[in-house]
Amino acid sequence: MERKIKVIVAKLGLDGHDRGAKVVARALKDAGMEVVYTGLRQTPEQVVKAAVQEDADVIGVSILSGAHLELVPMLVNLMKEKGLNDVVLIVGGVIPPQDVPKLKEMGVDEVFLPGSSLKSVVERIKELVSKKRGLKVAT
Repeated sequence: MERKIKVIVAKLGLDGHDRGAKVVARALKDAGMEVVYTGLRQTPEQVVKAAVQEDADVIGVSILSGAHLELVPMLVNLMKEKGLNDVVLIVGGVIPPQDVPKLKEMGVDEVFLPGSSLKSVVERIKELVSKKRGLKVAT
């Protein structure tokens, strides 16, 4: 079955800067994906609730505040509790390179650091959704 990829884009935590998240959301829409932007200052509970309600294929969170090692484990645990094991989880923002392996060990599928191209984000999401959800994705 071929269909559009559905992505939840969220600003997790108290970070109030969302320009990058909006740029990524627009690039994903331009690539043919369905995008739901949840807005600023979302809790892990709110993000997971949105993913369940929207039957999302991907949760993409942007964190610029440095709270990724505190917030992402809570998000991953809630995803497991709600049975979202096949939902792709990506994290982007100001993440120190030494934290990338830690995030992946927690269950994050991909981490995008500053300077990542929008094209690489789109292509990687398509790859991950195809692999993790077993879907043939619309291009």
